[in-house]
Amino acid sequence: MQNVTQAVELSPEMLAQEFFQDSAGDWHSQRRYYTLSNGEAQEVVSLIHVRYIEPGAPELIQLAKMHHLDNLEVFICGSEVTWESSYTGTERKPSKGSTLFGVLGNELYRDRGFATPKPIKAQYYFSQPKTMCLRSEYKGSVFEEELKLIGELYRTRQTIISRAGQEQMIGQYLEKRI
Repeated sequence: MQNVTQAVELSPEMLAQEFFQDSAGDWHSQRRYYTLSNGEAQEVVSLIHVRYIEPGAPELIQLAKMHHLDNLEVFICGSEVTWESSYTGTERKPSKGSTLFGVLGNELYRDRGFATPKPIKAQYYFSQPKTMCLRSEYKGSVFEEELKLIGELYRTRQTIISRAGQEQMIGQYLEKRI
């Protein structure tokens, strides 16, 4: 008798739900932003807290309102990311902030973007089960991001920011669970 293993393909929503659950917790983030036009590099250290949010939670209902959705309980899950960042080698002040995410189909709804305080949507897909890729466009720029869970203790991220078809900035991150 043959042993047949049947692969189960998970939907993007199910993969996103697992990704957010697996990302929950506290992270120490070291990142570097490269400005391609002048070759400048900026280093940032952050403490990040990721919280998984169940469907129907008040935060997700508020996010649905921000996006003017008819069904306020439409998100299958969400995540809240809060951070405190310090910049090295510059006079720039430390920063604090948060971002709220809600998952619907192959779109990730956000209460704010990387470079705007306004609500945005990003298209997402998984190149591998633990690697989420995002793409959003606003204010004349394209933001492409890849987040990869590596085991239980590490994440890598890369962000590429383009304008008018030309890459402007690359951000690379190494994050360790604390």
